[in-house]
Amino acid sequence: MVNEAFKFSAGRENRVILYFLVLFNEVQFNLTLYWLGGTLYNMRKEPKKSCEYVAFDGKKFLIEWYFDAKGSSSALDYFESLSEDEQMKLLGLFELMGNIGTIKNETKFRHEGDKIYAFKPQPHRFLCFFFTGQKIVVTNAFHKKTDKLPIREKERALKIKESYELRVKTGDYYE
Repeated sequence: MVNEAFKFSAGRENRVILYFLVLFNEVQFNLTLYWLGGTLYNMRKEPKKSCEYVAFDGKKFLIEWYFDAKGSSSALDYFESLSEDEQMKLLGLFELMGNIGTIKNETKFRHEGDKIYAFKPQPHRFLCFFFTGQKIVVTNAFHKKTDKLPIREKERALKIKESYELRVKTGDYYE
């Protein structure tokens, strides 16, 4: 994975390198890079803007990916590793929740206790919590292998929730 910004001179060399990185992205390496003023930056090392956190902006809820202090999101990384069909299943659930405000089918969305919820596009789980201002924050994701929610995954979601709330309160989460 690219860890730092790379500077390139203008010309044909830039197009070759950018094409190479885009080709990597198509095979699920997802480097999340952008081009600005002659510099190629890795977005995972730069401070995030609030719009970059958004997974879905609906009429009822804004759904965001959680990013840790280092700028990485395990839930987003997991999502990007899924096939296009599997991604569409989750985005469909995001659209329902974001626009309608509820998913009544417990096989698709369910309260897991301790204010943790799960989007459930089979066979995956995306844990989340509700936050003030009509916001849902997706904390972590995993492939479901058992009938019960793994305790480790729920504890991880609770730790992320606590971290998010503290970082928002101290002004350290967005920009």
